[in-house]
Amino acid sequence: QVQLVESGGGLVQAGGSLRVSCAASGRTFSTYVMGWFRQAPGEEREFVAAISWSGGNTIYADSVKGRFTISRDNAKNTVYLQMNSLKPEDTAVYYCAGDATRILRTRASAYGYWGQGTQVTVSS
Repeated sequence: QVQLVESGGGLVQAGGSLRVSCAASGRTFSTYVMGWFRQAPGEEREFVAAISWSGGNTIYADSVKGRFTISRDNAKNTVYLQMNSLKPEDTAVYYCAGDATRILRTRASAYGYWGQGTQVTVSS
């Protein structure tokens, strides 16, 4: 069982940077694939990035590739999403998700554990 709590959201101007974090409880965090998703008002939840249990493999949505970086620190039971060159269209609630799988997945339904989300607002 893993519980996830996001933090670090906020308001930032376009072109700025922000790092959101996801702290996990539970001894099995280091064996979980972790992902970040986001959901804007009136939109479906969409995949942002995912990272393997070791941190050695990552995948990104095309819309954030080259601007966002996912990373994890298994000693701290935390996964991060560093967001650079932010755009107004990045505005959304950002959720972290995890699952006991070896395969990086982009579908939200593939993840069994979710945090409550943190709001990221990018002003133009």
